[in-house]
Amino acid sequence: MYFLPQFPFLIIQPNTINMNKQLLKSQVLGASLLLLLGCGVINSQETNDGWETMYNGNDLNGWTTKVHHYEVGDNYADTFRAEDDMVKVRYDKYEGDFNNRFSHLYYDKPFSDFHFTVQYRFVGELYTGAPEYTILNSGVMFHSQDPRTMLKEQDWPISVEIQFLAGIEEGKERPTGNMCSPGTDVVFEGKIDPRHCINSTSDTYYGNQWVTAELVVYHDSLVKHIINGKTVLEYTNPQIGGEVANGYDPKMKQDGKLLKEGFIALQSEGQPIDFRDIKIRNLKGCTDPKASNYKEYYQVSDTKACTYN
Repeated sequence: MYFLPQFPFLIIQPNTINMNKQLLKSQVLGASLLLLLGCGVINSQETNDGWETMYNGNDLNGWTTKVHHYEVGDNYADTFRAEDDMVKVRYDKYEGDFNNRFSHLYYDKPFSDFHFTVQYRFVGELYTGAPEYTILNSGVMFHSQDPRTMLKEQDWPISVEIQFLAGIEEGKERPTGNMCSPGTDVVFEGKIDPRHCINSTSDTYYGNQWVTAELVVYHDSLVKHIINGKTVLEYTNPQIGGEVANGYDPKMKQDGKLLKEGFIALQSEGQPIDFRDIKIRNLKGCTDPKASNYKEYYQVSDTKACTYN
């Protein structure tokens, strides 16, 4: 074993370099996990290389909605739908103006150290009255507050976002995989960056093509954004702070508090979008090869988790 020099608390196994090769050799165990969390039951499958399927392809069990102006759990007008083995965001059942009905679909299980992956594509037209900046705009929130702690009139969760954008004008760059920070701050290039959003170095993607986005997150330390296999943004020390989020419970806004873990949520802000192949791998666990629950894919050591026969 060796230590990552910039982050000495991370213990990396040498053979994690061959992780991608091992992915190809893995077999699905087909073991279903039933986890009661809050008001949902998570039905997930985990492979022997640690990848957990977050969406079962049939319904939204294990997920919780929060729509601005509505109570937690109210999936207003079927904003989020389980169809065609995808999670779809649609607005055809909405009435009246958009009225800032920003929405989020939360996975009912928090994570601290993880590798997350999803495919997305933009479809259809921006809903009438949605802010102009939300055209071909969506994302995934992580290290978010629990949706059950959000107030009815809170517009955005206190969280960090990997923002998804698509090109609007041919030849005009509009990168995807950016970082946005409702109610949070991050350290970028050695200092807290005052910008709400930081652009990535990704290519610009046009139309309704599928794009693969990944997050690699080490609790309150390093965060990596990856688009179509290329690392496009890195930053550190996600923490509560900044502005943009409104209508929150003041007890939840503890500026300067590092975000070590939180919930993951798919976003809706007026633009129809499809999500598929939503998976996650926990990176924290027992890194002692002598332990019975040792896994080669663990990158962050949790000695308390080790068990021995």
